[in-house]
Amino acid sequence: MPAKGMKPIALEDEYSKKNGITPADIAKLRQWVKTQPHLPEEHITDLDLILAYHCCNRSSELAKQVLDLNLTLRTLFNNYFKNRKVDAEIEQNVKDIVLTTLPMRTSEGYRIFYSHLIDYNPKHFNFGQALSHIIYVAQLEEGTWPGFLLVVDFEGVTLGHLARMDLQNIQQLLYYLQEAILVKLMGLHFMNAPSFIDKLLLMMKPFMKKTLMDVLHIHTTGSKTLEKFLPIEALPKESGGEYKTYQEITDDVLERLRDYKDFFEQENKKRVIETLRPGKPKTISDIFGGVEGSFKKLEID
Repeated sequence: MPAKGMKPIALEDEYSKKNGITPADIAKLRQWVKTQPHLPEEHITDLDLILAYHCCNRSSELAKQVLDLNLTLRTLFNNYFKNRKVDAEIEQNVKDIVLTTLPMRTSEGYRIFYSHLIDYNPKHFNFGQALSHIIYVAQLEEGTWPGFLLVVDFEGVTLGHLARMDLQNIQQLLYYLQEAILVKLMGLHFMNAPSFIDKLLLMMKPFMKKTLMDVLHIHTTGSKTLEKFLPIEALPKESGGEYKTYQEITDDVLERLRDYKDFFEQENKKRVIETLRPGKPKTISDIFGGVEGSFKKLEID
């Protein structure tokens, strides 16, 4: 975990990664942003443009669509992005759930995001909020990566957690991960998967594209299958790895988030103004076909 006081990556460092992205590419995207009256051009950084361009494999047209959608969802998905800040609530959330980037990468150079419950009380479970904060900080500090793996450790997860999962939030989180996140999601790994993992998959599958299904891997407790995708030593000590303890990770994450309070305040300005969008303003109904608000919490037998 980077030390206290670590600052966002410099653009010169990003261009030196030899990922094929040039200042001229970003200048062209900037010119396009200036023609979009609904986008917050003054608050969109060159790093934002680099992230969008990179995750779309340097396709300008696709990058425009994804950047627009990313900012649109930041505006519409209030559960994850409304008034996002580092306060007592998010700090408690970080204490309840370990969610961190791991310093050791895969053989392909992929960044690993790891999640594990600390507080097993289902009432304190807010995975999506924690994920949105940690990814933002990681992007600020490191910029682009060849890809990332999301590893969710299910140790301590019970049917009580599933019973509290709202299908609308599951839909929104999966949609954001698949369509609008400014990184290349190369794998989703459920480790220490419990016997009731099929119930969670039943909730998720209606909202998953084949491309995500193809990179979803289930690893039951005691299995060795995770080793095919990442070095086990990369994991925290309690999970059989050689990295820090959960408490050390939590302390580091809190320190990083506090360092970035000002950046989260700035991030809150990266929102669209739908009344200025050319054509018809977008709503959640436009994205999901009018199903918002119709979901109930799933009854788990």
